[in-house]
Amino acid sequence: MHIHGAAAVIDGEIKKQVCIKAADGFITAISTNCTETPDSNHTGTLIPGFVDIHSHGGGGFYFSDLAPENVATARNTHLARGTTTHIASLVTEPIGVLEAQILRLLPMVNAGVFEGIHLEGPYLSHARCGAHEPTLLRSPTIAELSALIDAGQGSISMVTLAPELDGGIEVVEYLTSRGVTVALGHSQADVATTNAAFAAGAKLITHFSNGMPKTSEGAATIAAASLAQKKIALEMILDGVHVSDEILQEVLASGDKRTILITDSMSAAGGVDGRYSIGSLEVVVVNGVARLTSNHSLAGSTLTMDKAFNNFLQVNKSITDCVYAASTLPAKTLGLKSVGELAVGKKAHVLEHLESKITVVAS
Repeated sequence: MHIHGAAAVIDGEIKKQVCIKAADGFITAISTNCTETPDSNHTGTLIPGFVDIHSHGGGGFYFSDLAPENVATARNTHLARGTTTHIASLVTEPIGVLEAQILRLLPMVNAGVFEGIHLEGPYLSHARCGAHEPTLLRSPTIAELSALIDAGQGSISMVTLAPELDGGIEVVEYLTSRGVTVALGHSQADVATTNAAFAAGAKLITHFSNGMPKTSEGAATIAAASLAQKKIALEMILDGVHVSDEILQEVLASGDKRTILITDSMSAAGGVDGRYSIGSLEVVVVNGVARLTSNHSLAGSTLTMDKAFNNFLQVNKSITDCVYAASTLPAKTLGLKSVGELAVGKKAHVLEHLESKITVVAS
């Protein structure tokens, strides 16, 4: 592959007249003002493929679907919109069901369709359960998680949990020792417990300001504690519904670039309004917003990463910051060394951004 771009985000900066060469799926050379004839020429800005570390499905299906072709449809829905690296998120289910879902996804992880698996539950707070079946929530144990990780054969990349649950801090330490990234979320933890979880190895917050108290609820909450820890990454669902403008500005003002753009997409992402489900819970999507029919709580999003990227760009006006949030930081946080940047030795996952339109150049 040999492509030219009028501009590209390289090393956190916008470079002009960039040439990218690749072979066997990896970038082999990056230069400027190349005089050779390229395979394709792009008038927009070349950026790395998006890395979505929290996403449950799309195109009408979940990644937990029994049929591999339906899982592929969900994955391809996001790939067409720029997500070249994808973590498959699973919602709360009985442990046996989760293990079966992991085993079904394992061949797709091994084949590179997904980069890994994210368990969002069942180790979540009843007080902040969101769109997770409350009767299935439970406290974590090392033995149970060890069995799930062993079943995953290295495919489980991240686990979201509420650290205030019995055994929560010990489990954070254990998961970290096993190389699994720990995210704190769906939690009512106080400051001391949150900070203890960070000290034990937790690296990020699952969908900041959702599934937890708002920062306006005081200084004694997990939201306040995580905002104060400037090196902790914060997932954000920037669909215009989940995060208020005030909270987004508060995050942007809280320290160095720490926002990770995610979709937290449910099956309706890339689809149409109508009736859906999350696990055993019924969901209705109206004007692109998914809510539980039982209590009207938000039930994931219908967001895709191209929209999240452009929504963030409208706020911060910096395409380099958006690239960092949508590609570089999520890759770094999960230790995905071959993606997240346009650089020699990285995978040739290349998008073009032109007047808010995202086009996949190479995946």
